[in-house]
Amino acid sequence: MSERSCLSSGRARTLAIPLYSAISLRSVLRISAGLIPALAIYLYVVKLQPPLAVFWLFGLAFGFVLQRSRFCFASSFRDIFLLKDGRVLKAIIIGMAIATLGFGLVMYNLVPNISREIFPVNAYVTPLGFHTVLAGIIFGLGMVMAGGCFSGTLYRLGEGYVASLATLVGILGGMGLLLHSWNWWWQNYISFQPRIWLPHFLGWTGAILVTLTLLLLFYLAVLWWESRGGVTARRPLTEQPLVTFGDQVRSLWRTAFVLPWPVVWGGVMLGILNVFEYLFERPWGLTGEVSRWSSGLLGLIRLSPGPIAAGAGPCAVGEASPDLLTWGLMINGGMILGSALAALLASEFKPRFPRQRRRYAQSLIGGALMGYGAGLASGCTIGAFFSAVPSLGLNGWVFGGGLAIGAYLGGKLIQRI
Repeated sequence: MSERSCLSSGRARTLAIPLYSAISLRSVLRISAGLIPALAIYLYVVKLQPPLAVFWLFGLAFGFVLQRSRFCFASSFRDIFLLKDGRVLKAIIIGMAIATLGFGLVMYNLVPNISREIFPVNAYVTPLGFHTVLAGIIFGLGMVMAGGCFSGTLYRLGEGYVASLATLVGILGGMGLLLHSWNWWWQNYISFQPRIWLPHFLGWTGAILVTLTLLLLFYLAVLWWESRGGVTARRPLTEQPLVTFGDQVRSLWRTAFVLPWPVVWGGVMLGILNVFEYLFERPWGLTGEVSRWSSGLLGLIRLSPGPIAAGAGPCAVGEASPDLLTWGLMINGGMILGSALAALLASEFKPRFPRQRRRYAQSLIGGALMGYGAGLASGCTIGAFFSAVPSLGLNGWVFGGGLAIGAYLGGKLIQRI
């Protein structure tokens, strides 16, 4: 596990950047290299389908925040077991707490009168059963092997990390295997499992309070686990005194675009962005679009899975879309370019190749496991966990438990590789 992976929330970074070089011609060129294509795609899409342009902006924002804060779900679960470092996991919990409050307001407007037969549109409440645990374990194992989950793969691809291409190929392959077995899963098991939405049993107030209480207990459990490993909070870095207006502007620039953000900023901002995306139409999710990519590629090589049974939830797997422009493409593609833009601004964009060739195989296999697991759960760490818990679906917690088991097993495995 010697290669640079997205667990590097605690990695050392060069902070001694001269103030005079913070804004330079090179910076302007870097901005142009990322900003011009982002703006061009926005202007093209907004003329054809304005709502998709909004999803493009969300994708850019998600990718930018992920890269700046090194927000990585794979490292969050892996670090807590291997290093007893829960900083990223605590940031995820904070992000979900923020989203829980926001989603609660959105869903209350959608379903003011709770009925057992009615679920809020686009909420991540999916059938809950043995497959949810199995999917979480498979996905957790895969993301630790690959060194990043779906979102981590996309944002690291934007940074220029070549092994993420192998992970993406693995994801598409694993998703293809799932598509060929999905109808069996759905028709023989998943379609018979209940969708458990907490407001149906606890009411709005009870469901939100229980979810926030569970998140608080989760946070305290992470703190306790960290204390066993002797992890201590770091002191903030000492900045140079800001004398002039120019110093203050350059310091602001460095804080926003050059220096790494505290990971907790990432959790807060991703939670807020998730709420805004749900206010616009739907919560953050990646898997459904990836399944359509996989289905389309399988069709090109005459291995099409055929008609796919309709699943449940916004990230349910599906057939290839006849339309090139979809909301999922805007989110996923925007994340890659948003991360690239952030990396260019921080001078961190660089094609990087793993030093060990086995890292490609590790990424490929890990990606395949993630693809199968995400398809089975109708969501990845984003849709089936980060958006599902705030959706007040019990499936989010169960999938998260499976992730923890899978990540633990993955950590043990990569220590032996």
